[in-house]
Amino acid sequence: MSEAIHQGYVHADIQENGVAVIEFGHPLSNSLPGKILQLLADKITELGKDNAVKVILLRSGGEKAFCAGASFDELISINDLETGHHFFSGFAKVINACRKAPKFIIGRVQGKAVGGGVGLASAVDYCLATKYADVKLSELAVGIGPFVVGPAVERKIGLSAMSELAINATEWRTADWAKKKGLFTDVFDSEEEMDAEIDRLANQLAKSNPEAMSMLKKVFWQGTEHWDDLLAERAGMSGHLVLSDFTINAINAFKKK
Repeated sequence: MSEAIHQGYVHADIQENGVAVIEFGHPLSNSLPGKILQLLADKITELGKDNAVKVILLRSGGEKAFCAGASFDELISINDLETGHHFFSGFAKVINACRKAPKFIIGRVQGKAVGGGVGLASAVDYCLATKYADVKLSELAVGIGPFVVGPAVERKIGLSAMSELAINATEWRTADWAKKKGLFTDVFDSEEEMDAEIDRLANQLAKSNPEAMSMLKKVFWQGTEHWDDLLAERAGMSGHLVLSDFTINAINAFKKK
């Protein structure tokens, strides 16, 4: 198993105004090994229960990719169904943590988002991006499919747009495309402009009624109460496919590019 799987971080900081900033990072384009997924889910859940927190900002480190999705090093190391299910359940845990957190989560997408990265952007409540934040659901290209993130992506941009991403799995869609489909609320020319709007919105929300925001969040996510079971089932689908010779060969070929 590659040492890269054990790298990466999740940091959290609660600012004086009640804005909690969660940042994750990984040297391989902010990819998501199982350890990072678990830390993210735990931190989102923890801060969601903290009365000192009024709103959560989810971001990744660096100035390039927002998130490259699943860790290929970890995917290629999976050799049994239980391990596969456990790995893909990591994405389910993060999405469900976002869904259940009684605080609004703002997403900051500074660069490209692939696969699970698109899932993260879909799972937050309000997502802002730069013009460099192209998106792609590449799972089918490596023999799997966006099964776990699919419900979150479909909820945000609709079945037609999600299907377009899932089927045409090797093609990027621009940040403007993602804005038109509803994934991004706004797209900015620079990180500075994006961060200025994030600061304005986060400060505004920090002064808003916490009970009203919590109730609004429940309204926004109404109809997803079955997602604990749904996403666990989807994780099993991906866990099965990742063991196939087709997927193993596809991932190895992808890594050599």
